[in-house]
Amino acid sequence: MNDENPVGMLEALRAEHRQLDEQIQLLSSKPTGDQLEVARLKKRKLLLKDQIQLIIDSNVPDIIA
Repeated sequence: MNDENPVGMLEALRAEHRQLDEQIQLLSSKPTGDQLEVARLKKRKLLLKDQIQLIIDSNVPDIIA
């Protein structure tokens, strides 16, 4: 990842995640939907979810209580 604004990057990743979700739903609803494309989109969506979680986790301090 770059050293961009974490909040801005987080919002961009979340927006792309939502867009992928919409594309997956659209392709899955069609009987002739391309299952290979759906699988590719789901893989990308999981990658984005991991990146989002990394940003969130990096903003939480490691304090052992």
